[in-house]
Amino acid sequence: MTRVSRRALEIVHTENDCVVVIYTTQPTLLGKRFQLGNHRVYLGRDPETDVHLQDDSVSRKHAHFERRLDGWYVVDDGSTNGTYVNEQPIPGKRILANNDRIQIGSTILKYLSGADAEVQYHEEIYRVSILDGLTQIHNKRYFLEMLEREVTRSRRHDRPISLMMLDIDHFKECNDKFGHLAGDAVLRQLAELVGKRVRRDEVFARYGGEEFALLLPEAHLDGALNLAEILRKKTESNAFEFVGKEIRIAVSVGCAELGPDDETALDLIQRADKRLYEAKNSGRNRVCG
Repeated sequence: MTRVSRRALEIVHTENDCVVVIYTTQPTLLGKRFQLGNHRVYLGRDPETDVHLQDDSVSRKHAHFERRLDGWYVVDDGSTNGTYVNEQPIPGKRILANNDRIQIGSTILKYLSGADAEVQYHEEIYRVSILDGLTQIHNKRYFLEMLEREVTRSRRHDRPISLMMLDIDHFKECNDKFGHLAGDAVLRQLAELVGKRVRRDEVFARYGGEEFALLLPEAHLDGALNLAEILRKKTESNAFEFVGKEIRIAVSVGCAELGPDDETALDLIQRADKRLYEAKNSGRNRVCG
């Protein structure tokens, strides 16, 4: 390859590279794309940065993206809480590969690279609409849509359907002791742990904060309770991990089956939530249904 053709490819590559915000506590940033040209792109709490992150865990000048001969790098600018790529802290700087996830404070960005970066971006926007960017399971919006659909189907065909609401016990204490980044890691790892037991026709979602929901079509209450107890025990015995630290957590679970008195999907949610609070109020780390 000649120097001219190599340079031409580098220009095409640079023009298409970007990062997309896939998870954030700032609603106006979600799904926003930042093009990576030949200039550095700075991230931080300082309003003058290119990506302004209003987050106390983010340093004023936290990190930046920098183009080098071998590709784009993310460089930590001596931040207090560090910069993470694919859930691992970086030692000052790291070259990026397509689809790498960069976490700064509570914000996660995905790096998209190559000639098809534009296509990848539109695919990512769709994913943002149905998936929780932190845990990569379905979000509340998608879950509620599927719940309405499954409740209607259950009524039409007179088939059972159950709902499980699962909440991490003492999650605030976990965040206070280990930090919010550790809490994020626990949420991701719990989603992965539970997700391994989810079948294709079931819908598992992050309902909000540290609460998860699992929709179980064709399941009676006893089946939901059995699964909930399996998940509770697996969570209790699992060693969650964050940068070498072991974290132990427990969950409380509430289960309910769609009944004749449930007029809407919301009624089913409210009954499962009520059982969840019973589990919390009766000592936590237990299942109620």
